Amino acid sequence: MKLEEMFSMQAELDKYIENEHGLENHKLLEEKILALLVEIGELANETRCFKFWSKKPASENHVILEEFVDGFHFILSIGLELGFSNEPISIVSSEGNEDLVQSFLKIYFLVDELRTKRSFDSYEELMRQYFILGQSLGFSISDVHNAYKAKNEVNYKRQQEGY
Repeated sequence: MKLEEMFSMQAELDKYIENEHGLENHKLLEEKILALLVEIGELANETRCFKFWSKKPASENHVILEEFVDGFHFILSIGLELGFSNEPISIVSSEGNEDLVQSFLKIYFLVDELRTKRSFDSYEELMRQYFILGQSLGFSISDVHNAYKAKNEVNYKRQQEGY
């Protein structure tokens, strides 16, 4: 995967947003962490993996992929904020796919751990587990890369339209 390319694209988008909203000198880590948690919740909601009381099926794959990528935007942005974008990040894991509910709970835990520790190891493990979740959802690294690039364009357009 072209992680460097996506970090670069995210840095440009973050800078654009910060300039548009007069936030150049603001630390936004806590806001980005909360935004990531919200996006993870939206992703879980689209998968419906925890809705044992409902017979309604999960959303279509393209909707779930878009929500996954929304979360990934914030993971990248957090990595930039913490200065981890130039570190070698391994998202390859020998861990297999697991139950979606367990995967989501693990990711929530890892986000909170990153918020507390702010360490590269915590960040790398969050990134790895997020991609394990993506694999569990049926997404390849290529799917994520392509969807990220497409959503990045949408995010610029939204900013230009006063989103």
